[in-house]
Amino acid sequence: MGLLDKLSGWLGLRKKEVNVLCLGLDNSGKTTIINQLKPANVQAQEIVPTIGFNIEKFKSSSLSFTVFDMSGQSRYRNLWEHYYKESHAIIFVIDSGDKLRMVVAKEELDTLLNHDDIRIKKIPVLFFANKMDLRDAMSSVKVSQMLSLENIKDKPWHICASNAIKGEGLQEGLDWLQDHIKTMST
Repeated sequence: MGLLDKLSGWLGLRKKEVNVLCLGLDNSGKTTIINQLKPANVQAQEIVPTIGFNIEKFKSSSLSFTVFDMSGQSRYRNLWEHYYKESHAIIFVIDSGDKLRMVVAKEELDTLLNHDDIRIKKIPVLFFANKMDLRDAMSSVKVSQMLSLENIKDKPWHICASNAIKGEGLQEGLDWLQDHIKTMST
């Protein structure tokens, strides 16, 4: 570590590095959301379904994010728990137009929140009720009710309506997440 690194660390100028898990069922828009949060010059032009997981890095004004974009396909969901211990926050993405699989999303969320490595943490959980552009999309309030988010009492959580393709609602969610990650570390 060089002198400038040490100095910036002492002055609190170095960006805090945080690990964020991006979870949700397949085809909910996780990869598209993460792509939109990256600087425009490094965004992918074409999004393909995630197999296993992808690791993306980007910076905000005060944090340096390493995001683990985990596949939501049923055969890969058992990989999620291997990343719980090192996570500082969770982004959980829901396809608000997929009423049929809302029960599956709730089961996966309940499993996540009850896992030993997550249950003991006070980490923030950001929910994106994604695909709000769809004609039959449920409101973020309805998604919140279907997932019983009001029962989450031991972690800060927030839900944002979003349209990942257009980037709508993403900055609001990221701002909330940054604020809560910073307060958790002070």
